[in-house]
Amino acid sequence: MIKVGIVGGTGYTGVELMRLLARHGGVKLQAITSRKEAGMPVAEMYPSLRGHVDIAFSTPTDAKLDECDVVFFATPNGIAMQEATTLLEAGVKVIDLAADFRIKDVAEWEKWYGMSHASPGLVAEAVYGLPEVNRDKIRTARLIANPGCYPTAVQLGFLPLIEAGVVDASSLIADSKSGVSGAGRKAEVHTLLCEAGDNFKAYGVGGHRHLPEIKQGLAAAAQAPVGLTFVPHLTPMIRGIHATLYAKLTKDVDVQALFEQRYANERFVDVMPAGSTPETRSVRGGNTCRIAVHRPQGGDTVVVLSVIDNLVKGAAGQAVQNMNLLFGLPEGQGLDIVPLLP
Repeated sequence: MIKVGIVGGTGYTGVELMRLLARHGGVKLQAITSRKEAGMPVAEMYPSLRGHVDIAFSTPTDAKLDECDVVFFATPNGIAMQEATTLLEAGVKVIDLAADFRIKDVAEWEKWYGMSHASPGLVAEAVYGLPEVNRDKIRTARLIANPGCYPTAVQLGFLPLIEAGVVDASSLIADSKSGVSGAGRKAEVHTLLCEAGDNFKAYGVGGHRHLPEIKQGLAAAAQAPVGLTFVPHLTPMIRGIHATLYAKLTKDVDVQALFEQRYANERFVDVMPAGSTPETRSVRGGNTCRIAVHRPQGGDTVVVLSVIDNLVKGAAGQAVQNMNLLFGLPEGQGLDIVPLLP
């Protein structure tokens, strides 16, 4: 059994990790940390885990994380970079669900995240954990930078077009919407029911911290810089991301066939039949990215619709997918979950 530790178990990605790992079958939850809630049974905070997770929160000091095989950081940005080195030196694999190791240009990361990087030497080593791109590298990694939720939906939607070189990569547009859980489990006015309910708004129009992460991934696929306009929106729902992506074709290709071929062997990417319009509720609670591709009026504009559950394929599910690859387990172990409907 793989001994697992979770740092930051009280947030939405932390509880989602526990939900997935509790039914995994190949792991033992060794420690779940929370300085504030140390001593409280996990199931007391999250009754949905009663009968599935029977340990209490512990402080990082008492958790003995260095005795784990893998530690997930489900913490705010800036935490994993302070603690990863000690764990790696102890032989523990680290999967960071925050952004500390995602962006390879440290100065760029510091600009967007507003802090100095505590472990710049680890950034080059970290493997970006998008299995559909880096599966082989993930298998041999010590440190995984789990992708962000918006970047997962946007990159999976654009990648077939960029890799094939059939669109103008200098003028990409990503119009993306997220449920409120993407903001995390903290008290902020803009996520209150009276603020977010019955409302729809854009934010980060002048620049969002996921922009450099998305551009980095797409540039690697294009082997050249890309131009991207990325506008996120907050929607009055709990879970889900819907990315509507636009690109101009430079070659006349069968885009449906292109997507079907690219993802033919990808267990967690579902290319839907031509003419489909995927819904966020069709992936709620599941680790699947559903994609539909369109050419309105048969023109040269490609419209890609990409939906994921931000807490699963956009966070905890993808992290478990990465763990499975790290330890040579079946990639889908613990992740064969039928999404919830309605």
